[in-house]
Amino acid sequence: METTKTYLTVAETAEYLDLPMPFLLEKIREGRIRAVHNGEEYLINKDQFQHFLEQMKKLRAFEEAEKQEPIPESYDVKDED
Repeated sequence: METTKTYLTVAETAEYLDLPMPFLLEKIREGRIRAVHNGEEYLINKDQFQHFLEQMKKLRAFEEAEKQEPIPESYDVKDED
């Protein structure tokens, strides 16, 4: 049976979210990311990022679809010579 780690350090969270550590620390200080301090380091419950990860997945899929979309021919380009 596989156990999943619920609390991550800031470094583990940065890797998990693919975000820089200073950015995460700033968001912790601002109160935008919930974390507990155990006397040595911040511990972050990774479940709070589920919505963020879902939105990033949707954004990446949208960006990929946009890349695949052909560029339409301009309607106002005319050879008038």
